[in-house]
Amino acid sequence: MPRAAEQVQQVLEKFVADGPEIGLQVAAYLEGELVVDAWAGHADPGRTRPVDGQTLFTASSTGKGPAASCIHLLAERGLVDYGTPVCAYWPEFAARGKTGVTVRHVLSHTAGVPKPPEGFDTAMLIDWPRMCAGIADLPLSFEPGTRTAYHNYTYGYIVGEIVRRVDGRPIAQFLQDEVCRPQGVDSLFFGVPPSELERVATRVPDNEFNRPEVRQACIPSSGLITNARSLARHYARLPNLLSPERIAIATELQTDAMDELWHVRVKRGLGYRLGDDTGPGAGPRAFGHVGAAMFGYLDPERQFALAFMKNYIDSTAGWDVARAVYASIQVRGERN
Repeated sequence: MPRAAEQVQQVLEKFVADGPEIGLQVAAYLEGELVVDAWAGHADPGRTRPVDGQTLFTASSTGKGPAASCIHLLAERGLVDYGTPVCAYWPEFAARGKTGVTVRHVLSHTAGVPKPPEGFDTAMLIDWPRMCAGIADLPLSFEPGTRTAYHNYTYGYIVGEIVRRVDGRPIAQFLQDEVCRPQGVDSLFFGVPPSELERVATRVPDNEFNRPEVRQACIPSSGLITNARSLARHYARLPNLLSPERIAIATELQTDAMDELWHVRVKRGLGYRLGDDTGPGAGPRAFGHVGAAMFGYLDPERQFALAFMKNYIDSTAGWDVARAVYASIQVRGERN
């Protein structure tokens, strides 16, 4: 593995020393080569477990990107069509007026089912059949395609259930077999294996995502568990998995309307955020996803992929880290 440039390491260590950061990782690929692979701090607030390159972090909504990659791979194989109603793959989803919701609507957060089912709690979050049954029974909040509202939880379950209905494998297994293995990615999980639990950093502030049963559950919308080098490698090698034509389709702007739940404008393609909404430093053609101050993206024009992981979720350290990465490898820096 290459050694990170000195200024990148210094930036990470300074954030840990100054607080409130606890543990950080950053990795970058340039023209297919891992050029930055750095970390600092600890995996727990008690500072008893040092972070290393293999430490895993609960990466929140960054998982929406790899989930989209699974759908695009099925589309590449002619098994999924973006314009087809979800109920063609998952008949139960048609309930309560949802026959017009297409795969495209789901991927672009315009499907009209942005809120989780009645009774949503942690027990439901980790119960795939119960969560999917609840989503299938949701009524529309608005006519599909007419408004934009971030489908924070429902997105991942709908995408994952489409994968399961079409392919037969749960999305967690499909991700490993069809995405990670061909890419040589060994630490990108929708549900961490029991053998890897000890590698997972403690999320701070403490919440349900630190519970072992939650870490092991498949939660594609908000429960990706990974490290920086694996997420960066996923994006760097995505052009080896998907054709240029498929990537062009997946990254075509679908909406940048004001989000009715989060009250922000975000450029969205089919499951990926676009341009500077993918993370610090991203160029206009970049695509990926952010989550809880973490991010991963591919900037195809620069043949550059960047991922940043952390366990203290309330800060903006990523901007300074991204600047240091760009400066260290002489790639044109962030765009404001």
